Order: sequence, then structure tokens, then C-alpha cells
Amino acid sequence: MTKNIANKTKEQIVQDHWVSFKGTPVQAAQLVDRRVFVRNSATGSGGVIPMHSHARGQLLFLTEGLVEAEITGSGTWIVPPQRAVWIPPFIEHEIRMIHSAKLSNVYITPQAASHLPRNCQVMNVSKLLRELIIHLANMPLLYEEQGADGRIVDVFLDQLDLSEEAPLHLPMPSSKALLKITQTLLDSPQQHYSMQYWQGQLGISSRTLARRFLDETTMTYSQWRQQAKLLNALQRIAQGDAVANIALDLGYQSQSAFISMFKKALGKTPSKYFSTS
Repeated sequence: MTKNIANKTKEQIVQDHWVSFKGTPVQAAQLVDRRVFVRNSATGSGGVIPMHSHARGQLLFLTEGLVEAEITGSGTWIVPPQRAVWIPPFIEHEIRMIHSAKLSNVYITPQAASHLPRNCQVMNVSKLLRELIIHLANMPLLYEEQGADGRIVDVFLDQLDLSEEAPLHLPMPSSKALLKITQTLLDSPQQHYSMQYWQGQLGISSRTLARRFLDETTMTYSQWRQQAKLLNALQRIAQGDAVANIALDLGYQSQSAFISMFKKALGKTPSKYFSTS
């Protein structure tokens, strides 16, 4: 492998080794004999990378835009700019570009990723980690593992391990009854249906529904409903919708009430959350 690609650029490697796996492109990252491989890309709004998996873990870091990652059997994650989604090795996932995006895809070998989370999650990216990703993207494809570049990789992996999870996950239930509830809430986020309402609709006691909701999603019904609204708002803010309109459409009594919910959930107001500083 090393002899064959030593004199080629990163883009030549990608083109030479572009293959199809279940109808989905798989990057040449799988073939590079280094712990870390980085490839930058830009994608227009509406683009979709269908369900696929790869042998390396993937850190998808957004510099611009908004991305939705769907993980088989686990739900969806919204990835705003200056955040990253971590996808462990061999996890099937689909990536949807909600808004035109600029990405840095960092592929990490299973051995190097062994200390990282085993579940998908969105991570907050510190300024140091951001600069490390930029540096990694400009390193030689076959960097010296025992040299300065290898030490940069060590620091990157340490900083990634320290990254905090961002609460941007919407877990989906597995039963048909609860899926009917969650789909209705996704279609009509402004509605405030109670468990008593769903008891009448489904013929299942509100107490049983509440227990099953927590068992299947690890969230209470009210927590899930608010999380769905939050992720809906993130998508619309990224697309340029006015906060006042979003607050009204999601059923909040005022713009300030919506901003208060947003800040409580994510630690910042909408304008500051989307800031790149």
C-alpha cells in the first residue's frame, strides 16, 4: 500500500480507490495506513449520503451549514456549524445536508478510536480542537507517525476524548403506537397534545404510554416533545427564518419564551449559538 500511494496526492488516492459499498461511495480513507485521514468537502443544500458504514470512526466537523445524521435504530442528530458528530466504526448512518455545508471528515482507525464513545453523538468543538482539525487536513497523507505530525495526532485524539457532548439527539421509539405519536409531533410541533389525548386516540392508558416512552427513548414525553421543537428550531434558524416566526410556529407564547427555552437547553441564545467565534 505505502509503495503504491507514496507519490500521489490525497485527491488522487481518493479517486483511485473510490469504490461502491451497498450503492454508497466509500472513501479511500479506509485504505490509508495512518491513524487519521482528513478530507474536506462542500455540499449543497438537499444532498443526501445514503445509509452506509465504514471500518473507521468518522468525526464530521461542520464549518458552515447544517447537517442531519440518522443512525439505524438510534434516531437522529442535528449538527450545527462549529460542532461535530462522532460516528463510531461500523455504525450504519445517513447524512442529509439541511443547509449548504462545508465539512471536514476526520476518519480514525478503530485502534486509535478505542477510547472514544461507542455511541454516536454531537460534540462541542473547542477552539484548540478546531485548529487541530485544520492542521490535520493540511498534513501529508503519509505523515510520520513517529515525528512531529504523529504527536499532533496524539494531541488531537486527547482533545477529542475531552470534548463534551451537545444535547442534539432525538431518539426514536420502536413500537408502532409511540412512532405514531412522535411522527405527529414532528409534523405538528406547535400542538400540545397531552398523554390523556393519546390515551383516547390509542386506547392505551396514559400511565402505560408514559412508561413506554421513557423505556424506548430514555426521555419523558415532555422532554422528547421539547427536544423535537429545539431541533426543528435549529434547522429553521440555520435556513434564515426569523426567531419570532419560529417561536410562533412552535407554539410559544412569545419570542422571549422561546429564546429562554433555547438558552436553557443549549447554554446560549440562538444568535450566539450560531456564531463562529
